[in-house]
Amino acid sequence: MSLSAISATGTGPLPPRRAHWADAISALLYRRHGLWLAALLLPPLLWFGIIYLGSLLSLLAHSFFRLDDYSGLIVYEIGLSNFIEIFTPANLDVAFRTTLMAVLVTLACTAIAFPIAYYMARYAHGATKALFYVAVMLPLWSSYLVRLYAWKLLLAKEGAISWFAQALGVQGALDALLGLPVVGGHSLSFSPLGTFIVFVYMWLPFMILPIQAAIERIPSSLLEASGDLGASPRQTFRRVILPLAMPGVAAGSIFTFSLTLGDYIIPQVIGNSTLYIGQVVYRQQGVAGNLPFAAAFSLVPILVIIAYLWFAKRKGAFDAL
Repeated sequence: MSLSAISATGTGPLPPRRAHWADAISALLYRRHGLWLAALLLPPLLWFGIIYLGSLLSLLAHSFFRLDDYSGLIVYEIGLSNFIEIFTPANLDVAFRTTLMAVLVTLACTAIAFPIAYYMARYAHGATKALFYVAVMLPLWSSYLVRLYAWKLLLAKEGAISWFAQALGVQGALDALLGLPVVGGHSLSFSPLGTFIVFVYMWLPFMILPIQAAIERIPSSLLEASGDLGASPRQTFRRVILPLAMPGVAAGSIFTFSLTLGDYIIPQVIGNSTLYIGQVVYRQQGVAGNLPFAAAFSLVPILVIIAYLWFAKRKGAFDAL
């Protein structure tokens, strides 16, 4: 076939493709897998290093400055006055109260979540298991503030819980509980007990799901072997299930403990005038304009969480994340 015929029919050889810079980069990344991995990790590492760690370092730097009482301006002179002020009795009381609340909320969430998670992992199947997942996740689908103010109405003196207590004839017991000096108050919505209840409700899903995942990974053969060796159901739970589920408990406790430690909205809406760390930081920065002391005091929960993460890591928490 002649060249003219080939060109006429359009079946001739195609012209050479012009090399493009994108092809060269693609070939380079294909040959060097380490370079491709570095290109994938560079954007999140830059975000983590510049935005997250940069803001923490800026926070740490401001904690060494002080606020001039006369002008209300920040004096950029390095000192330890803010850290010394943290060790005053009032501030230590706030730190202890917040940490104690975080521990109690974590323990309560564990006690409530474990039976639910165990049933989901071992007995629920098909539609029942899907229903449990929806029930656990459903509160997270609504707004945080909507749930919080709904509990405000439920815990009010004229709310549904007080009405239900009157209907059951236990209003006297509820009033006696609210009369206690440490946990009580004018009503459930103005008491540390009410704050505790709302904290447990808010963070309970974050405890159920890690425990359920940990229990679901326990091989059934271990439970059968425990029974074949003569262990009772109670012994199997105590010596097989509970130790293997502890990574899930530790992983869930990381969420419940840290979220309680840093939250300031729930104590602001539910509870009396008792202060927590988040409220002190918010008032010092947003109301008083004392950014240096707010920065110094915000390091307290960071140090507490670091210590807690170290403890949780020893319990194998990150194996269940």
